Amino acid sequence: MTALVVLAKAPRPGVVKTRLCPPLTPSAAAGFAAAALADTLDLARRTDWSTRVLALDVPDRKWETSGWVQIVQRGTGLDERLGDALVRTQHIARRAPVLLIGMDTPHLHVRDLLAARDLLHEYDAVLGPADDGGFWALGLRHANARLVRGVPMSTQHTGATQLRRLRSAGLDVAMTVTYRDIDTIEDAQCAGAAAPHSRFATALRHAGAA
Repeated sequence: MTALVVLAKAPRPGVVKTRLCPPLTPSAAAGFAAAALADTLDLARRTDWSTRVLALDVPDRKWETSGWVQIVQRGTGLDERLGDALVRTQHIARRAPVLLIGMDTPHLHVRDLLAARDLLHEYDAVLGPADDGGFWALGLRHANARLVRGVPMSTQHTGATQLRRLRSAGLDVAMTVTYRDIDTIEDAQCAGAAAPHSRFATALRHAGAA
C-alpha cells in the first residue's frame, strides 16, 4: 500500500490564491481555495491508501476529518516543507511509499491519481509535471528530504530541476501525465470548464469569474 499526503494552505482571505485577486476578492479567493481543497480531499477518499495525511501551513480544526491525519508543515521554504511532509508521512505510514500532491489540481482525474500511485510499485520515484514548469505530484518509495531541499520552487524550471535531482541520486523515475496548476484566474477558468460540477467551479461561478 501507498500513503498520500496533501500539502495545502488553510484557506484564509489574503493568504491563499492571492493571484486570483482581482477579479476575485480575497474572501472569494479563500472560498475558492476551500472548495479546491475539499474537492482534492474527496478525490483522495475515492482511492485506496494505507494512510492519508493533510499537511497544512497552520493548524485548522475545520479540516479535521475521519480517515485523515493532520500535521502542520515545517520548514522555511516550500522545498523544505515538501521534503519534511514526505518524510513525516512515511514515518506515520510505517515506511510505506508516499505520494505528495497539492491543492492546485482539484480537476485531477481519479485514474491519473491511481496511475501515479501504482507507478511507485515499480519505480523509485514518480514525478507529475505541470504546464507551468513545476510539478503536481512527487512520489518516493524511500522518502528523503535531501532529494527536495534546495530545489528552487515556483519557477518554470522547478520540475526539470527536481527530475535531475532524483536521477542524480540514482533513482529510477517514472513520469505521469501533465496537469495545469491553478495559479491565475485563467488557470481557474480552464480547470472549471474541465470539471464544471466541482465545488471549485461552482465557487468560481458564484464569484462571477467563471
